[in-house]
Amino acid sequence: MAKTKTKFHCTECGYESPKWLGKCPGCQAWNSMVEETESVVKTQGMNTPVFHSKEKPQSIINIESDQEPRILTGIGELNRVLGGGIVPGSLVLVGGDPGIGKSTLLLQTSHALTTQGLRVLYISGEESVRQTRLRADRLGALSSELYVLCETNMEAIEEAIEAIQPQFLVIDSIQTVFLPEVTSAPGSVSQVRECTTRFMRIAKIRGIATVLVGHVTKEGAIAGPRMLEHMVDCVLYFEGERHHTYRLLRAVKNRFGSTNEIGIFEMGEIGLSEVENPSELFLSERPLGVAGSTVVASMEGTRPVLVELQALVAATHFPSPRRMSTGLDNQRMALIIAVLEKRMGMFLQNQDAYLNVAGGVKLDEPAIDLAVAVSIASSFRDIPTKAYDVFFGEVGLTGEVRGVSRAETRVKEAAKLGFRRVIMPEKSLKGWKHPLDIQIIGVNTVADALAVALD
Repeated sequence: MAKTKTKFHCTECGYESPKWLGKCPGCQAWNSMVEETESVVKTQGMNTPVFHSKEKPQSIINIESDQEPRILTGIGELNRVLGGGIVPGSLVLVGGDPGIGKSTLLLQTSHALTTQGLRVLYISGEESVRQTRLRADRLGALSSELYVLCETNMEAIEEAIEAIQPQFLVIDSIQTVFLPEVTSAPGSVSQVRECTTRFMRIAKIRGIATVLVGHVTKEGAIAGPRMLEHMVDCVLYFEGERHHTYRLLRAVKNRFGSTNEIGIFEMGEIGLSEVENPSELFLSERPLGVAGSTVVASMEGTRPVLVELQALVAATHFPSPRRMSTGLDNQRMALIIAVLEKRMGMFLQNQDAYLNVAGGVKLDEPAIDLAVAVSIASSFRDIPTKAYDVFFGEVGLTGEVRGVSRAETRVKEAAKLGFRRVIMPEKSLKGWKHPLDIQIIGVNTVADALAVALD
């Protein structure tokens, strides 16, 4: 009988220790060490035919540099996030809250790929084949080239891959797959690491585009060792609120494209549908003539998105006023409030301030600063902004409005949606052709912007 030993792994960084530690020495995380019992006998997994490779080292100048054509998934928003399609042989990790629509997205993607003549193998460790068929019936995702298997044993999955020879592989989810040689439970650090290594070798050697679904923790991070995200080529997060119908697909790592792009979907009875004009979606319920409401022209990668900001400033009943924000950095909001107090003379020390990005969108670029300042000032003075004004610009600590990138793209998006005025940094007015159907007002300070917006 093989001897076993016990050691502790950090779920955040993979650090190993022979004894439990309250604080990980590697990443300084608290209560992240979990116990793992593993066999001392070496596994034979890496010697199986699936992983056997006879490639020899080559001089880099002798390697062909032609770009391999990407596989278009048939879903434009997914192609955008991946950088123009999925790369053959790549390993993609998709994470998201339970019930957010990960399986729905991948099943629709699988069906779309079969319409292009590709063979797809969808392996589910959480649903039976009948349950997957019911989901496919509802989504209209039936195809003879879409193969479904309910299996969690890694060796059986490898046999299925050998038999089917797919061009696209989906594993739903990686936390349910296990290797019999590893004695720990499915979903443990050892199991996730070993199984992901197997899938990575299969993807690279066979050239199979592989997508792994990952569970997330209550903090929103993908469950399992942190090295899981380092091993894969792309890490995508599927985000959204249960009380809203739309979903955001965001790339936080992409070896083959940008990490600034987002894909926007809307969940309906027949699955996920693409949202080609997200600005109209986010502004569809905006109230007009209400103090504290402004529209900001933000950029998500190369895509301009117009979003409503809502601020509420009210007298506090506590010794320290509350500062709460949803959808943007709370520290950035506190900084802008300090600028308004110091440079504009607004007495906000006895006022609670609440800020919300309508629709649950998350904004993190500095160009939203000016809209935040105008929203707070509008609510504090109880003076609404013009219904068809758009704002963008970075605010400095001295109250100046700094220039931002892609000003032309932001202005064109505002003009396309029928807005009449854009209040923006004067420094960003040069170097591009101004549209004739919208008034462009350049400002140098927050005081200038408030004088125009709240006149």
